[in-house]
Amino acid sequence: MHDNHVANRSAAAARRFPGWMMAGIGASLVLMLSAIWVVTTRSEPAARATAPAARATAPAEHPPGSGGAPAEVPAAAADDGALPDDREITPFDTRHTAVARLDKRLLKAVQEAARDARDDGIEFVVTSGWRSKEHQQRLLEEGIEKYGSLEKAREFVNTPEKSTHVSGKAVDIGPTDADDWLIRNGSAYGLCQVYANEMWHFELLTSPGGTCPGPLNNAAG
Repeated sequence: MHDNHVANRSAAAARRFPGWMMAGIGASLVLMLSAIWVVTTRSEPAARATAPAARATAPAEHPPGSGGAPAEVPAAAADDGALPDDREITPFDTRHTAVARLDKRLLKAVQEAARDARDDGIEFVVTSGWRSKEHQQRLLEEGIEKYGSLEKAREFVNTPEKSTHVSGKAVDIGPTDADDWLIRNGSAYGLCQVYANEMWHFELLTSPGGTCPGPLNNAAG
C-alpha cells in the first residue's frame, strides 16, 4: 500500500501551522511590549524632572502660616516731627509734619519772610519745627548724655512740657546767612530770636513791625 504523500504533507502542514501562528503572535506581542516599555521609561524621567520645576515656579498664594489670609502690614510709625537728612526742607514743604503742624500764624510769618529773603538771595531751610513729646524727650536724653547733666542739657534743650517746638510755636532756621537775615529783619514779620546761644531759634514774640524783646541767655531761662 502506498502512502498518500499529498495527504501526508497537508496533514503535516496543518500540524505545523498552529505553532507558526502562535510563534508569530508571540513575537508581535514581545515587540509591542518592548516599544511600550521604551516610551514609558523615556517619558517618566522627563515628567519627574519637570514636575519640581513647575512647583518651584508656581507662586504661593499666601505665605506659610497665614491661614489663607493675606499677611498683615505693620502700621506705620507715627510721624514725630523728625526731618530727613538727605534733603533740605523749606518753609513751604508742608507735606512734612514738622512744617505742617507749626502754629498757622508762625508758619505764615516764616513763609512771608522766606519769600522776601529770597529776593536778597537768601534761602531758608527748616532744620526743626514741630516735634512730638517723644521726640523732644529723646533730644533731651541725648543732650544729657552729650553734656553730662540735665542742668547743662537744659541750656540747649527744653523738657517736653516747656518746649515751644512741641506746641508748634517755634521753628529753627538755617543756614547761618538766613539766621543773620532773620535776626536783622525778622521783627517786620513778628519773628524774633529767642535765645542768645541759639541764633537759629525763632518765635512770634511781637506784632509785625514791632520790637523784639532781648533774647534770653539760653533755653533754661
